[in-house]
Amino acid sequence: MSKHVIRLHPNDDLKVSLQRYAHENLIRAGCVVTCVGSLNGVTVRVSDGKTIKKFEGQYEIVSLVGTIEKGDMHMHISFSDHEGNVFGGHLKEGCKVYTTVEVVLDELSGFVFNREYDEATGYDELKITKTE
Repeated sequence: MSKHVIRLHPNDDLKVSLQRYAHENLIRAGCVVTCVGSLNGVTVRVSDGKTIKKFEGQYEIVSLVGTIEKGDMHMHISFSDHEGNVFGGHLKEGCKVYTTVEVVLDELSGFVFNREYDEATGYDELKITKTE
C-alpha cells in the first residue's frame, strides 16, 4: 500500500481536485483514510439517487469516505453547519474549499478498480480486479 497526502487550497473543487490527483498519480485502486477541512458551498446527490442539493455558506467536513481510481470515484461526504447540524450525500462537483482540505488516500496494491454499468442498479458500479 502507498499513502498519498493532499492539501487543497481555497476555491479548489474537492471532487475535481481528487479526480485530477488520482489521474496524475495513476492510482488504480484507492480509498479515503481521512479528510478534514472546510467548504464554501456544498453540492451532493441525496439518497433517492436523483435529487441534487446545493448548500450555500461555510461548512466543516465531518467525513469523506469512498473509493477512487484514475478514471472515476464514488465518494460520500458528511458536513456540518455553524450550529452543528450534519448533512450528507454523494459528492458532486461544486464543493469549493473554504480555508483548507487535507486528505489522506491509501493506494491498494494488487487491485484495479473500474466502473461498469450495472443493469440492476442503473449506475456505473465498482468492478474489482485482483492483479496479484
